Amino acid sequence: MISLCQQENGSTNLEKRSNTATSTNEPPYHHAPRFAQPISLGSTISPEDYRKRRVALITGITGQDGSYLTELLLEKGYEVHGLIRRSSSFNTGRIEHLYKDVHERRHCFLIKTGPKMVLHYGDLTDTTNLVYIISQTQPTEVYNLAAQSHVKVSFDMAEYTGDVDGLGTLRLLDAIRTCGLTKHIRFYQASTSELYGKVTETPQTETTPFYPRSPYGVAKLYAYWIVKNYRESYDMFACNGILFNHESPRRGRTFVTRKISRAVAEISLAQQECLYLGNLSAKRDWGHAKDYVEGMWKMLQQDQPDDFVLATGETHSVREFVEKSFAVVNITIKWQGELDSVNEVGINAENGKVVVRVDPMYFRPAEVELLHGLPKKAESLLGWKRTVDFDSLVREMVEADLVGVSDPNP
Repeated sequence: MISLCQQENGSTNLEKRSNTATSTNEPPYHHAPRFAQPISLGSTISPEDYRKRRVALITGITGQDGSYLTELLLEKGYEVHGLIRRSSSFNTGRIEHLYKDVHERRHCFLIKTGPKMVLHYGDLTDTTNLVYIISQTQPTEVYNLAAQSHVKVSFDMAEYTGDVDGLGTLRLLDAIRTCGLTKHIRFYQASTSELYGKVTETPQTETTPFYPRSPYGVAKLYAYWIVKNYRESYDMFACNGILFNHESPRRGRTFVTRKISRAVAEISLAQQECLYLGNLSAKRDWGHAKDYVEGMWKMLQQDQPDDFVLATGETHSVREFVEKSFAVVNITIKWQGELDSVNEVGINAENGKVVVRVDPMYFRPAEVELLHGLPKKAESLLGWKRTVDFDSLVREMVEADLVGVSDPNP
C-alpha cells in the first residue's frame, strides 16, 4: 500500500496522520512534507535564484504520460510533486514502483536522500486547492497533463470535459499568478492533435488552422489559447505541446491501441473470442509516450517559450494496427465484407474464425479521419526526434499484454 503523510502548518506530523489513517480505514493518501526549503514567494526572490532548485509539479501524474515523465524527472534529479484525485480504489498503479514504504521514506526525508516524489490530493476544478498546492510545493516547472482525455466520452460528458480540460488550465495558470510566481514558474500544457480535427492541410504543423471535432478538442483549444494569452499578457514562460497520438503498455485499456493489444493477447490465449472496433480506416500518427515526455521537458529548457508539434511524421490506420498486432502472435488477418461498413470483418486466415468485427457504438458523432504531424520545428529547435518506430511500438504493447494476460495477478 502506498502511504502519504500530511503537512500541517509547515511542519511534518507523520505519526499523527499514520494513526488517523489506520483508525478510519482510509488509505493514507494525504499531502506529504515538501522537500524544498522554505523560501519567500513572488518578487522577493529572483526567478534566477528560484530556479536553481529543480522542483516539478505534475497534474495527471498517475496517467501514462505522467508516469513516464516522473521517471524522467527523477532520473534528472528533480523533486517531483504530483496531483491525484480522491478515489474509492487505488489509482496509482503506473507509479507504484517509484515509491518507498512510508517509514523508509520518512528516513529519506530526514537525511535528504532517496526518491524525491510525493503526491497531493487535488483537482483542476478546485481553485483554492490549486493555489494551496502551488504555494506549498513552490515548483519551478508545472506540467499540466491532467484531463478527461477520452474523445468518445467527451461527447457524453461535454460539460465536465470543458470544465476540467479547458477551465482547469485557466485555474492552474491563475493559481500561479495568485502565488506571485508568474515570472518564476515554467508551465507546460498538454495540448493535442485533436485540435486539428477536420484537417485543412496535411501534414499538420504549428501553423495549421484548428478545426476540432469533439468537446474534448474544443476544450483543449480553449486551453491552448489561454496559455498563449497568459504568455503574451503576463510574460509567463508557458508552452503548448501539440502532441500527436502516443501509446505504450501503460496506455489505458479504453483507448483503441491498448484495446487492440489486450484483445490480441487474450484471443491468442483463447481468453476472448472477438475484438470489436469502430472506424477501421481512421489514420493516426502514433509514437511512443516515453519519447514524447522527453519532448515536454525539452520545451521548458529553452531560452524562450514557444509551442511545438511532437509527432513521428508518418500515419497508420486502425486496420493496420490490428494487422500488425495479430502478426506478433503469428495470426494473419484477412478482411471480408464491404470496406468501411458494419459488415466488414477480420478473419483468422488459418482457421477462418472471425476475430474482428465493427460495432457502430464505437463510431464518433463527428469523426476525425486523418492526423499526420510534421515535427520539423521540434527536431530543429529542441533536438527532439522519436526513437521508437511503429512496428516496435505495436510489438512492445502486445508482448506486454501477453505477460499481463498470463499473470493471474496483473
